[in-house]
Amino acid sequence: MRTVLVGLIGLWLAAAAEKWTVDDVLMQESASALNWSRDGKAAVYVKSRMDKEKGESISHLYLKRLGESEEIQLTRGQESESSPKFSPSGKKIAFLTSRKAPGAPGAPGSPAGAAEAQGGGAQVWLLNAGGGEPWAATKFERGVRAFEWLDDDTLLVAAPEDSTLHDQKVKERKDTSQVVDDEKHAPPVRLFQFELKGSKATRLTANADRITSVDASPDGKWAITVHNRSLAEIYNQKIKPVTMLTDLGTGKSVELFAGQKLYPRQFHWTNDSKGFYFVAPYTTHAYLYNASVSLAYWYDVAQGRHTKVDLQWENGLGGGMSVTPDGFVALLANGARNKVARYTRSGDTWTREWMEAEGVQGVTVSEDGAQAIYTHSTASSPARWMLAKLEGAKFTGAKAFVETNAGWKKKPIAKTELVRWKGALDEEVEGILYYPHDYTAGKKHPLVVMIHGGPHGHDADAFSERMGYPHQLFAQRGAFILKPNYHGSSNYGLKWGESISGGKYNDLEWIDVEKGVDALIARGLVDAEKLGVMGWSNGSIITIELTTRTSRYKAASAGAGDVNWSSDWGNAVFGDSFEQYYLGKTPMEDPELYIRKSPLYRMDKVKTPTIIYFGTEDKQVPTEQGWQHYRALQHYGKTDVKFILFPGEAHGPRKYVHQKRKVDEELAWFDKYLFGTAADVNEALKPESALAAMARVKKAGEIPETVERGAISIGRFEVTRAQYRAFDAAYAVAAGTESFPASGISFERAEAYCAWLSKKTGRTYRLGTEEEMGTLLTKSKTENTLDAWAGYAVSVDDAGRLSSLVEGMGPGALLKAVGSYAGSGDDPLFDLGGNAAEWVRMKDGKGKAMGGSADRPVDGKSLEAARGDYTGFRVVVEGRGGGICSRAGPADLLARAGIRWPLPVEDAPGIADPLPTGRGSTGRGSDGRGFRAFDGPQGHGELPHGRGSETWGVQSRLAGRRVRARARGQRCAGPAR
Repeated sequence: MRTVLVGLIGLWLAAAAEKWTVDDVLMQESASALNWSRDGKAAVYVKSRMDKEKGESISHLYLKRLGESEEIQLTRGQESESSPKFSPSGKKIAFLTSRKAPGAPGAPGSPAGAAEAQGGGAQVWLLNAGGGEPWAATKFERGVRAFEWLDDDTLLVAAPEDSTLHDQKVKERKDTSQVVDDEKHAPPVRLFQFELKGSKATRLTANADRITSVDASPDGKWAITVHNRSLAEIYNQKIKPVTMLTDLGTGKSVELFAGQKLYPRQFHWTNDSKGFYFVAPYTTHAYLYNASVSLAYWYDVAQGRHTKVDLQWENGLGGGMSVTPDGFVALLANGARNKVARYTRSGDTWTREWMEAEGVQGVTVSEDGAQAIYTHSTASSPARWMLAKLEGAKFTGAKAFVETNAGWKKKPIAKTELVRWKGALDEEVEGILYYPHDYTAGKKHPLVVMIHGGPHGHDADAFSERMGYPHQLFAQRGAFILKPNYHGSSNYGLKWGESISGGKYNDLEWIDVEKGVDALIARGLVDAEKLGVMGWSNGSIITIELTTRTSRYKAASAGAGDVNWSSDWGNAVFGDSFEQYYLGKTPMEDPELYIRKSPLYRMDKVKTPTIIYFGTEDKQVPTEQGWQHYRALQHYGKTDVKFILFPGEAHGPRKYVHQKRKVDEELAWFDKYLFGTAADVNEALKPESALAAMARVKKAGEIPETVERGAISIGRFEVTRAQYRAFDAAYAVAAGTESFPASGISFERAEAYCAWLSKKTGRTYRLGTEEEMGTLLTKSKTENTLDAWAGYAVSVDDAGRLSSLVEGMGPGALLKAVGSYAGSGDDPLFDLGGNAAEWVRMKDGKGKAMGGSADRPVDGKSLEAARGDYTGFRVVVEGRGGGICSRAGPADLLARAGIRWPLPVEDAPGIADPLPTGRGSTGRGSDGRGFRAFDGPQGHGELPHGRGSETWGVQSRLAGRRVRARARGQRCAGPAR
């Protein structure tokens, strides 16, 4: 009985959660770029969110002081900011932005012929940490690439040099021609010292190459810079970047690691400025770094030498490191779940201690080493920043510091688990499995395989909803999602990463995926007849490969994937380095190899309906790859294919409208070919139009149609006269008014109708509450109100003058068929602002008529109720989809299963007080796992905040029937394609 109770409450909780929408994914908020003040009292960071008006993501700066709950937004507007950094004293914050200074040409409100421009590109701006408006600091002609603070009055800036005569002549000619890899005319990027007082820039270096990063020592005496020395480096990796150490006092620079196979990518100065840690990739290839492991090193400035840190971990680093006074804290690569370790330095040796912390995705330690801010996330719990004390190898006293996407707490989040199977070479392959939101033990569900890019990337056990991989939207459709970390993925060691190089590319990966799918089918989880596959970039490449190898996938989505390796070698921005590493040769050396490896020449085998996406400016996987894929499938005509191009977009669409188009089209494609749920849509018919409403009303039967809105479903229309007459045969309905709203209905009769409908359907219908309907039922000038009939905005006095005229026309004479005016929302509701006012239930249980009506004006100041003959109602249904999940609370759930409520003690052994209203009850299920369930005053339940996700699958014989239920909680809280 106890396990049945838990299962039924879990089903009810799942039904009460809000449905995911595409905008929940695209409009999500993310936090990044944390910078801690040196005194450890405050942190500044970036929050990013899609802006619909601008049509792309916008990033702004936020500040939070430790020990305070308030989060302060520092910048606003439609220009983004990045790279915030506290000054040494913590009094100022510098950041990069492309916004225009007031009065500069192009700035909002700037006068014609405004004076001095602020320069192009991103510039350094400043603001006081205590608040106030930001102001522009630098005005470099071509913008700023990177910067650091030297002291409170001085910045160290990496910026391109000003235009040469050659550049000026090209600009004068308005010549937009491009010379590829034009080393002769590419502007050098050099170091400058910038004094804030007087805005004076002093050139510190005379290098002819391009500085790509700068890291200054805390005492402001040293700078580490990385220099790109070949514009073709990304294409062929032949001329590597160099690392320079510059003495800012003398201006003398020295190249570090000359003649060595060592190419650092991250630098972390110690607080005493005596040295720095750095991270560098290691590979066995002679010069290509497409797959590697990240190793850690220490450089001693006084001794002028570096030492490799023995991480005691073969897979290397799995993320960045954060320096402590005695060493550093780092994430170590461990497949989908990195391990956290603290390293303590003693001379040239380091001692490792494991930190008992799970779900940690990144760590930043304060300068004194006493505190840490870390990101906590799993694939089933959204990311949040935690603030904790760092005591030895432990995070203690952790509490939430920054949280985003609060609305997600109301939504179901798929349970996830790590799964393993034998792959292409009989080696273990790891992946993440997402469960359907409506998972039922013993039932086989559809499966969608989502394949990560790279190939030297991986899917971590971390929450990640995005345009390319919208997991929750597919889990919501009842599908499992498998995310395999196939051969060649990162984070599993060098052998695994290099396993697909030298001509073995795509020999193993697709087989790994296939065997993972087979393993899930063998477990009885997946319906072998309902398989789909999708991916972006390298994930798309494997998706395409699978469609040429098997026809068992019913739908495929391929975003920016290659089909022809010969053209990719010449057209991709890193074509030579990619192909030489993974295929081992150029197409000139072995054209047959390139043909054999290219899926283009196997398109006659494809029978899977495929949707293809590309940006028109994609250089990583050139757009012509999409054209060839589409044309080949079109040529053979063996399956449906659709090709969508995003104008002006590169490797992944950034604009909101393009991201939404991608996800909408993808869901529709899978609804049609995999889930079989796609409905025929008349493209000429607007869903919210009165014509669409009329078509719906014509099809309506006795049961009112409902629309999901959060945790409830609301009647699309007011209950019609025909529907009400099915309940009350004595209710008179004049011919031709069957689809008009039932009017002249008392509150008590409206409730009686809901009770009758509940008994008839087995679902719980009721009137909406004042809280639920208050924001929906308004008075609209565009709907059936007295204003619409009168032809003007009727004042309260004119309404009085018209009153006798309206009344003299007869009962409800101004009412119209439901849905006669445009609806609201993507899945529209109709007549919320007019036609008949509607009964709702107030907190005291009494009725109240709300909303606009045909006999009353749109006067927001008036509380005068509609006449009785202009008052009707619409229904509300708890939950979604009916059945046991649609009941209002635990009592309804148990009643539907034939169980008494409250449970007598003898029916609930081990539970002394079985869930009384407003209290929690704890116990243990038959499997020994603990549980807690709550029944609040309104019959709404919730799992206790912060608990781990658990699943109970239980079966119990009860009252001669088998009851199956489930409780599902939520946890809160190189070149790459």
